[in-house]
Amino acid sequence: MHTGKDKAPRRLIAPLLVALCAGAGIFAAPAAFALSELHKAPGQPDPQATDQKNTQQTQTPPAATPGVPMPDPLVTKDHAAQSTDKTPGASDSGKPVDVIYDITKVPEPVRKMREQIVEAAASGDLERLRPLMGTGAQQTQVSVGQPTDDPIGTLKDLSGDPDGDEILAIILDVISTGFVHVGAGTADEAYVWPYFAEKDLKALTPPERVELLRIVTAGDLSDMQEFGGYNFYRLGIAPDGKWKFFTAGD
Repeated sequence: MHTGKDKAPRRLIAPLLVALCAGAGIFAAPAAFALSELHKAPGQPDPQATDQKNTQQTQTPPAATPGVPMPDPLVTKDHAAQSTDKTPGASDSGKPVDVIYDITKVPEPVRKMREQIVEAAASGDLERLRPLMGTGAQQTQVSVGQPTDDPIGTLKDLSGDPDGDEILAIILDVISTGFVHVGAGTADEAYVWPYFAEKDLKALTPPERVELLRIVTAGDLSDMQEFGGYNFYRLGIAPDGKWKFFTAGD
């Protein structure tokens, strides 16, 4: 049995403990944190910042992918200004050669056929050239001498690989140079690529030599100069858009 003296100290203990705890900060209210801070663990990146970065990357437009080459000559504007149809060169026969770089200066059927040839060659499928070659007397000449019944088969035989990819690459290289207009007003009238077919190779300017060496090797160029003219592949399109020839030789 406890006396009144025992109860008095017990009633003072509770308030005293409360005061001591308050002084020590045990019952202090925790600091308020933002919702984003509550979810962010120490040492880890801020999820909100990461989401913003991912959103920016998603909205960044993808890089352009390569496609079909543009059907314009692959030359610089400065080079074109130096070697236009207003700047004649000399042919093997000494006659002036008007080198053309502006494809808009040719008839529409020629531009259309050239673009179709570029697209077909860039596809990597030699068979896509067949519809552009015509048939019979109107068939594109692909060999010097006797005509062939199968121009695609002939091109495959001429190619250094079984699928004709090398020939397609040569077509793209040749048709991407400057060109000339030959035989105006005659049955042989055509727009011919490359212009080197009508040019004196010993009189080439440095830029012209570089352009030719995109098609042939330095050894080939030396042989051509000794031979007396360009004898690699050339491509001709008639004013009406007919693909007349794609042949090698003089």
